[in-house]
Amino acid sequence: MKVSRLIAPEGEKAQINISVRNLVEFLLREGDIDDRKGSVDPFEAMQAGSRIHRKIQSSMGPFYSAEVPLKFQIEYEDYILGLEGRADGLVLDRDESGNVVTATVDEIKGMYMDVMTFEKPVLVHEAQAKCYAYMVASEYNLETIEVQMTYVSLETEEVKYFNHIYTYEEIEEWFLTIVGIFKKWSDFQYYHKMELLESVQGLEFPYEYRDGQKKLVSDVYRSIYRRKILFMQAPTGTGKTIANVYPAVMALGQNLAERVFYLTAKTATAIAARDAYSLLVEKGYEGKTIMLTAKEKMCLCDEADCNPDYCPYARGHFDRINDVIYEVITKETVITRDVILGYAEEYVVCPFELALDVSTWCEGIICDYNYVFDPNVYLKRFFAEGKGGEHIFLIDEAHNMVDRAREMYSETLIKEEILSIKRYAKPVSKKLVNALEKCNRIMLEYKRECDHDITVLDDVDMLLNACDNLQMILEQLFKKEIKFGIYQDEVLDFYFRLRNFTALAYQQDSDHYRIYCDFDEDKNFNLHLYCIDPSAQLQDRLRMARATVYFSATLLPIDYYKDLLCNDKDVYAIYVDSVFDQKNRLLMLGTDVTSKYTRRGDDEYLKFATYINTIVNAKQGNYMVFGPSYKFLEDIQSKYSDIMGDVDVIVQQQNMTEQEREDFLLEFEKKRDKSMVAFCTLGGIFSEGIDLVGGKLIGSIVLGAGLPQVGNERKLMSDFFDENGKNGFEYAYLYPGMNKVIQAAGRLIRTKDDVGVIALLDERFRFGSYRKTFPREWNDATFTSVESVEEQVKVFWKDKE
Repeated sequence: MKVSRLIAPEGEKAQINISVRNLVEFLLREGDIDDRKGSVDPFEAMQAGSRIHRKIQSSMGPFYSAEVPLKFQIEYEDYILGLEGRADGLVLDRDESGNVVTATVDEIKGMYMDVMTFEKPVLVHEAQAKCYAYMVASEYNLETIEVQMTYVSLETEEVKYFNHIYTYEEIEEWFLTIVGIFKKWSDFQYYHKMELLESVQGLEFPYEYRDGQKKLVSDVYRSIYRRKILFMQAPTGTGKTIANVYPAVMALGQNLAERVFYLTAKTATAIAARDAYSLLVEKGYEGKTIMLTAKEKMCLCDEADCNPDYCPYARGHFDRINDVIYEVITKETVITRDVILGYAEEYVVCPFELALDVSTWCEGIICDYNYVFDPNVYLKRFFAEGKGGEHIFLIDEAHNMVDRAREMYSETLIKEEILSIKRYAKPVSKKLVNALEKCNRIMLEYKRECDHDITVLDDVDMLLNACDNLQMILEQLFKKEIKFGIYQDEVLDFYFRLRNFTALAYQQDSDHYRIYCDFDEDKNFNLHLYCIDPSAQLQDRLRMARATVYFSATLLPIDYYKDLLCNDKDVYAIYVDSVFDQKNRLLMLGTDVTSKYTRRGDDEYLKFATYINTIVNAKQGNYMVFGPSYKFLEDIQSKYSDIMGDVDVIVQQQNMTEQEREDFLLEFEKKRDKSMVAFCTLGGIFSEGIDLVGGKLIGSIVLGAGLPQVGNERKLMSDFFDENGKNGFEYAYLYPGMNKVIQAAGRLIRTKDDVGVIALLDERFRFGSYRKTFPREWNDATFTSVESVEEQVKVFWKDKE
């Protein structure tokens, strides 16, 4: 549904347009949510439906017109409601004078079902045809009109017809009733939009501008206005969240955009965005904003099983959903997970589906990257079939996007998993067993070629043909609701990975992908479709928006991110200076230690431990120590425990629960009469996205340069970039590693009142290639050593007394 021409030319009314199909599917949906019916690829179903449409239409004779566009307008006091659609078929009977005297509207529906068992048309299908029938009857002043429902089985191509003749009075009464039901929704859309536009006209920036912040706001607005992609390196404290949200909201108020997607990978940054919107609401902004949360975190049941026999929220969900949507959008402004859960419990509807439905009525959507970019999870209601809109993408913590995008656009097939599925298939389908066996034989051939750690393949065309056939057979079984017993979920998971693999394989090209095979830790044989450069895939999504802003505290070197996060060369890039006084922190580069594997050992570990001990002993407070791996941290901590004084130590554990994470951070809130040292992993859950302000952290100590481990995949990545004219080492190792270092160091100075020490301990930080990744405000970094660090730290803290 789309509102258009809300700022109409003088003398004209604003107009709201909606397709007939969307109208009837929205108003007349009913029944349960039920995921037990298997899974059918919607694109494959659409293609099959289109094929059968064309076949039937071409067989209907010379008087049958196919794909007839129809439009109808209803004028209300303040706006016009426009309905539009395309009738599958239309037959006009004319008299001798050429006047239309009667007509038949044909609606064709291809179904993966036995249509010959149908006793009557499906309600929403018939409603769509009846809307078209009224449009035709009204246009030609017909006394009667015939509606024909043509149902076709997509597997057998059997056809069943339902025909009904309506008088004009009957079809008009029905149509006006439907439109009358929708009027409260179109009223909401129009009047809410007018309130939003008015509220933005006088909306001021909610704070006094910090140094450079007004220019930042202007740069974002200018990028939106000019339909550009903007890369923004904005250090902590520059107020980049509100500096992005505010101009995006102003663009909504100028009718430059219809929706803003605030995209993030972290809960903390999502909360910051929520708070920014809430602040604008306090200042008078009337827009609706929703935070979308993963299905597993929204489910009110013990497990996310959308089965009406098991879940009361799935049972009859569609019978109740529209009432609760209207309640939410008319009563709430900033709509959080807790708000949605409250309404879902009260009305007994699925909270996840409620959130998705409510989002279509909101101007602001705060969500994870995958809701826009992931080909398997993206919001189809906004981006299906390549459709876009006047959207704005605000992408926070954008340094995370490179690895996240590689993950989204890559897939792996495992030979041993194919064999497992084959065992599950034996009692179910011999045809499926044969298809799995063929895939396994081809994988075996690849395995024989893989005589060392990693083998790069030119193509996998033979496997793709076998996978296409396997996918088709699985889909046929799902359509027939054939089950695999206790292995059903495992088979479904395999099917989704298979489908993703084939879809990506047909899209990939050697400019962005590598196909390779190797063996995992369990000696399983893996075939990887690996997206090394995701820029082309991301650009396909970016084209669906009016403008995009990538922003983070660490986007250096900017060319690295511009190369990998978009294909558009005409982009803006800005660097925002830090607002903090550099005198409030001591930045030291330890030049006599390294985390290189060739130097690891007791002597090196003791040096690192001595650095930590010296820095911590200089002043009581809380310190964070970041290391490249759990094993490395364990070795350092062991040496530190031998020499440390009366100090509390906490250690990040692997796979911590949400509660364990919260408890870990609460340790920084406690009042102590001694220091605390927290050992954490570089690039881990505590190395970014957390704020320990007000003296809760006075030291950030980074052990090593953070470079990813040398391995087959990184070597492949390095070679790829070397072949494409880039510096392979920098793109595969240096930039990702230094990003982690800068993020970890950034945990320290979060507000203008924070004071502390940052120690980057690795001799490699002396090198120019490493230091060119430093933020501008690190221009005062000083070198240090185990012998000199004590004096430097003492002098710093003495100056702060």
